[in-house]
Amino acid sequence: MPLTPKERMKIQRHHMPERDPNQRNHDFDEVNLGYPQPLAAEEAARCLHCKDAKCRCGCPVGIDIPGFLGEVEAGNLSKAAEILLSANALPGITGRVCPQEEQCEMVCVRAKPKGKGAPVAVGHLERFVADWARENYDVQTLIPEPSGFKVGVIGSGPAGLTCAGELAKKGHKVTIFEALHKPGGVLVYGIPEFRLPNKIIDAEVDRLRQMGVEILCNVVIGRTFTIPQLMEEEGYDALFVAIGAGLPIFMRIPGENLKGVYSANEYLTRVNLMGAYRFPANDTPIVHGRRVAVIGGGNVAMDAVRTAKRLGAQEAMLIYRRSRAEMPARDEEIAHAEEEGIDFRLLCNPTRILGSDDGWVRGLECVRMELGEPDDSGRRRPVPIEGSEFVVDCDVVIEALGAGANPLLPNATPGLKLNKWGYIECDPDTLMTSIPGVFTGGDIMRGAATVILAMGDGKTAAQHMHDYLQTKVPAGASA
Repeated sequence: MPLTPKERMKIQRHHMPERDPNQRNHDFDEVNLGYPQPLAAEEAARCLHCKDAKCRCGCPVGIDIPGFLGEVEAGNLSKAAEILLSANALPGITGRVCPQEEQCEMVCVRAKPKGKGAPVAVGHLERFVADWARENYDVQTLIPEPSGFKVGVIGSGPAGLTCAGELAKKGHKVTIFEALHKPGGVLVYGIPEFRLPNKIIDAEVDRLRQMGVEILCNVVIGRTFTIPQLMEEEGYDALFVAIGAGLPIFMRIPGENLKGVYSANEYLTRVNLMGAYRFPANDTPIVHGRRVAVIGGGNVAMDAVRTAKRLGAQEAMLIYRRSRAEMPARDEEIAHAEEEGIDFRLLCNPTRILGSDDGWVRGLECVRMELGEPDDSGRRRPVPIEGSEFVVDCDVVIEALGAGANPLLPNATPGLKLNKWGYIECDPDTLMTSIPGVFTGGDIMRGAATVILAMGDGKTAAQHMHDYLQTKVPAGASA
């Protein structure tokens, strides 16, 4: 007999099993261990299957959340995987890094009234189904008849991979162009193994290859090819530009040219993509600081400071100009960092990086802050406290302050309209740019944001690219 709503309400949310903090902060193995099947079924049974399922509207890629949860509860994992994969090309990734607490879980009726309940653990269950599907689900069921159209996707991050998967499911011949030597974009260079193992990314990418998607690495659009060349000479009927926002932002304070100063982008790329944590077995080196100061309060800052701890830092410090309540990082990532011994230096703002006579970092001069009135972001504005300057002793400084638009592709593309920040402009509904047949999405369109928002863009763009293609004759077809 199905459970009654009253019986479902009695089931408490199950915490995700995790590795011990004092063990995991010394290696790069995954922190979260995932639900075992009985725990997953019981957590799924907490879903009330509302007639007006707000959780589904809260998902940027439109997953039928009650549908796949019901199948998990019933033990029909193949059907759960079918529902999940029909909407989401990368569930093993989003189940690990998507901020569900700000989206589908935030609008779950089990969390209402606010503060008096716990939402269904949609993200943990998405991960559970995705991990099962990786070993057991046949993607051949997703492959349709060829359409005759040839489309290109520039960039293999979450937006590009999602768009490619959606276009492949519609029968189009898809080629992804990736500038780096490995596909995955920010997923492989920006997110550490302890949060998102590369084997998960590789498996999701391989699923796309099984669907017929071709992936060409070491191809820099704007150098190897231009967008006009792809359209006019290589015969692509439509393109999706998803090159991300990989240009590091610095504070522009004195001392940033000292040895031992990294952008978080470079630091994490060296460690994650280039495997510097295995140096000298791998060729890429990294400075192993004894006292590492990371500036910022977002997920990237958490990734960087937790990485520094794993690389052997005796003291890994997070320098943030607001309080913990204003941190944009996920609550789970903040909690994991605290458990792993990260030193939070809050309400502090760096003003200068201090160097030794031989040009290495020796300290970080900061000023203490207090919170004033809210700014445009809705968070209280940090205000310096006069005369409160002090020095943090450190030998490595990592700036995790966000990223901007890389100008290489835009500068090589005549007629491509950009906004004042250098991001690509597009129709807000269709995501088509100022160049007919060229669409965009992800961070290069909206600025640095989350993986799942980029995926939502990829899915939206794929549908409108498909609609656009229906008005055309394939470029390779005879007149």
